[in-house]
Amino acid sequence: MTFTGFGSDASNFFQALAKDNSREFFQAHRQQYDDAVRQPLEDLLGEAEKIYGPGRVMRPNRDVRFSRDKSPYKTNASMWAGSVGGVYLSLNARHLEVGGGIYEPSRDQLARARTAIDSVPTAASRLTEIIDALVSSGFEMAGPSLKTAPRGYDRDHPNIELLRLKHYAALTTLPVSALPKRILGAWEAVEALIEWGDTHVGAAQSWP
Repeated sequence: MTFTGFGSDASNFFQALAKDNSREFFQAHRQQYDDAVRQPLEDLLGEAEKIYGPGRVMRPNRDVRFSRDKSPYKTNASMWAGSVGGVYLSLNARHLEVGGGIYEPSRDQLARARTAIDSVPTAASRLTEIIDALVSSGFEMAGPSLKTAPRGYDRDHPNIELLRLKHYAALTTLPVSALPKRILGAWEAVEALIEWGDTHVGAAQSWP
C-alpha cells in the first residue's frame, strides 16, 4: 500500500500506552496499533526499500531481561532500511525522528572511518561539508561524541571533532502529522552522509 502518513490515532495510541503499559491494554488495542502504527510503518518501509535497500519494522516488545523497568512495550515504533548506512524513522506520541547514516558502527567500521578522517584529507573535508549542511538545515548528529580523543589520536588533531564521533548518523524532528514528502525529503538530505559511509567505512565485519 502507498504510505500516506501517520494520523492522530497513532499519537493517541502511544499516549494511552504510556499510561497503561500492559499486555492486557496492548491486546485490547491491537487493532488500533496495527491500523495506525504498524501498517503505515510497513507501507513506509516499502517505499524506503525501493531506494535504500532491505530493512525492517522493529518489534513493539521491549527486551526487559536486564532492565529494572519491566514495561513490556516500547512507547515508540521505528523502522530502518539500507545496507552499510540507511534511513531511519521513529514515531512516538509527540513527534517523528527522521534521518539516517551509520548508527552504532562496529569497531572495524569506527576504525576505518577514523583512518579515513585522519589520513584522507578529502574524506575529512567532505564529512565536514555534509555535517555543516545538515546542521544548518535543522539536523543533529546522533550522539553523544567521545569527550576526549580516541585511542591513538592526538587531542590537538585538526579534525578532532570528527574523530570523536561515535555515530555517523543525523536526525531531525518532524510532527507526527508530517506529510510523506517531508519524510522523504529528510531522507534525501542524509543521502550524502550515507554515501560517505559507503565510500569510507563499508560493511561491518564484526559486532559490536
